Amino acid sequence: MKIIATDNAPKAIGPYSQAIVLGNMVYCSGSIPLNPSSMKVETSDIEGQTEQVFKNMCAILEASGSAIEKVVKTTVFLKDMNDFQKMNGVYERLFKGHSPARSTVQVAKLPLDVMVEIECIASL
Repeated sequence: MKIIATDNAPKAIGPYSQAIVLGNMVYCSGSIPLNPSSMKVETSDIEGQTEQVFKNMCAILEASGSAIEKVVKTTVFLKDMNDFQKMNGVYERLFKGHSPARSTVQVAKLPLDVMVEIECIASL
């Protein structure tokens, strides 16, 4: 087992790792739309927040030796399911035709009251 930590994604804001590599799989913790430089949420719309989540997730995947094209499963947590279509448009564009298995759920609240959080599992 290998713990992944990169300065190119937000530092964990709790007792967890950005990701864990076990065997040939990468298990990424949920990414929220924090800018890793400022550790602040710098956009207030779902599209911008989803894009920042992907930047963070891609940085963690890269640090692990994986990549967005190797994601096999995601879980998307939305503050408001009414944002699904807009989030999904960004999601589809950033995955560039790659379609991992996915679950999407609406939750009562997310850390720092963000609009979206995404976790993923990828192969190496």
